[in-house]
Amino acid sequence: MRARPGVPCGVQVVDEVRGGTIECDVAIIGGGPGGSTCGALLKKYAPSLRVVIFEKERFPRDHIGESQLPPISAVLDEMGCWDKVEAANFPIKVGATFKWGSRGELWDFEFLPLKDFKNEPRPAKFVGQRRQTAFQVDRAIYDDILLRHAESLGCEVHEQTQVRRVEHEGDRVTGLTLADGRRVEARHYVDSSGHVGVMRRALGIPVQAPTALQNIAIWDYWENAEWAVHIGVGGTRIQVVSVGFGWIWFIPLGPTRTSVGLVCPAKFYKESGRTARQLYDEALSREDRLRGLLANATARGRLETTSDWSFVADRTVGENWMLVGEAAGFADPILSAGLTLTHTGAREAAYTIIALDAGEHNADWLRDQYDHNQRARVRQHIRFADFWYAANAQFTDLQAHCAEIARESGLRLTPQAAWRWLAQGGFSNDFIGQVGIGGYDLTAAKQLLQMFTQRNASWQLNEVNVLRLNLTGAERQPIALYQDGRIEAIDCYIKGHLRLPVADMHARLIRMLGTTSNVGEIFTSLEREFAATLPPPHRRVAMQHAMQTLEVMLNDGWVIGKLDKRKPRLSLETPEEGDIIHSHDQPRPRAGSSPAAAG
Repeated sequence: MRARPGVPCGVQVVDEVRGGTIECDVAIIGGGPGGSTCGALLKKYAPSLRVVIFEKERFPRDHIGESQLPPISAVLDEMGCWDKVEAANFPIKVGATFKWGSRGELWDFEFLPLKDFKNEPRPAKFVGQRRQTAFQVDRAIYDDILLRHAESLGCEVHEQTQVRRVEHEGDRVTGLTLADGRRVEARHYVDSSGHVGVMRRALGIPVQAPTALQNIAIWDYWENAEWAVHIGVGGTRIQVVSVGFGWIWFIPLGPTRTSVGLVCPAKFYKESGRTARQLYDEALSREDRLRGLLANATARGRLETTSDWSFVADRTVGENWMLVGEAAGFADPILSAGLTLTHTGAREAAYTIIALDAGEHNADWLRDQYDHNQRARVRQHIRFADFWYAANAQFTDLQAHCAEIARESGLRLTPQAAWRWLAQGGFSNDFIGQVGIGGYDLTAAKQLLQMFTQRNASWQLNEVNVLRLNLTGAERQPIALYQDGRIEAIDCYIKGHLRLPVADMHARLIRMLGTTSNVGEIFTSLEREFAATLPPPHRRVAMQHAMQTLEVMLNDGWVIGKLDKRKPRLSLETPEEGDIIHSHDQPRPRAGSSPAAAG
């Protein structure tokens, strides 16, 4: 082996094939979004590393998991392939239309208020409103774009190359054996092989299924289906529609191709005595609206099925290996979070490998941070999905199943009890300094709670006006911030499963609570600071973020509140109808209409 320029002293690498052995720095199993994201970021920030990706199939190939959330776009931009994905002209996802909850009417969830969505030409850059939207992607095209991009950055890609065996000594992976007999030796190994978890299974890593959500998915692709709604140039919403025994997804993937699938409990499927085709056809027959969108469309005619069992691995990192994406865990697709968890985890895996090589932080700490992030995110998304299913009165054929989900998870469907239950998983797991869950900010989550339970979801901040920071029993420890190719250790207070990062809005509020206990003064100070530092359109959003963060701090016990009847209180509301969650809008005009009419 020889040293390579740019690799820390003492780290020995090779960049050659020795006999039947491929030697490299990082071996990645799986060329899907997890593998290509990890590989691309490794080559971007540590270009001297030899990164080899082994993919068992030949791209392009179909795959479900087509509906994205906005955080993915930032990862694509960091990878340097936003422009390539945008050039593919995938539909812009601005939100979703649901038939779900206690009412039978349709309702919409928007990523940004539609009144703010401008009719812009495409292809566009990753600026302005496009930072708040997502894509609906044809995975055959999307995955190929990402893999080719990783290859263009210097990753070596071996398609139609299956990993047959994972060799290991204890917790250390010592090599891979390929189906053609060749051997792979690397310093780091990444398992991004999806649900099958090639390395996870070989290492005997147990998985936990902390939920009764054990579903199957049945789907097909349709040509020339109508879009349910046209918003601006290329914008639309996915459709998520409940039927008695499950729910249907309707996801336009391009001008002519649409993914249409059914998700239902595996137990129901088995006990129904019906075939996948019979269940799929029956589900579509129950939904007049979607049937109308498919009236002039042609199905491919080849149904596919897969299990959608939610799970999380007992650990996601070892001495020289990491699990990424669905190899680490899977949360039910109702939240469209699968690709977000995959891209985010793959990004953090790349950062962790680079930091391990650089020796900038304690190796055990780096691994612990990665493991906590992946497992906490998956668990909280599973918890949120449990809430969605348990609260869905549209599942008329699954009432006992929904009751079982609630009973096994300990969920009671009153606003206060459900809120406390959701909070047990934390509202700050997705991104440091932000509060939310499953792509929903705190206000939207409260609206969902209100909608699903048909009762008012109140704010704790309305009940108090004297606030005191409570760090009793908390330990101050560093947590990882992944930014610009490096991991920064930032301060965080930790108490059990709760975390209070000293960053962004949390840090601002911690500072203010150190100078005043009056909630009115805190509110006024925030308004003054935002007026001095932010343009007018951003000030209202910043205030909402601040109040949501303070509410979570109060809910989690980081802030103790009391009521002084002599002082005024805040009056925060959870509207039944808002800019983000509201009753279903009628379809908007197609692209080419005026900006005002289109958005």
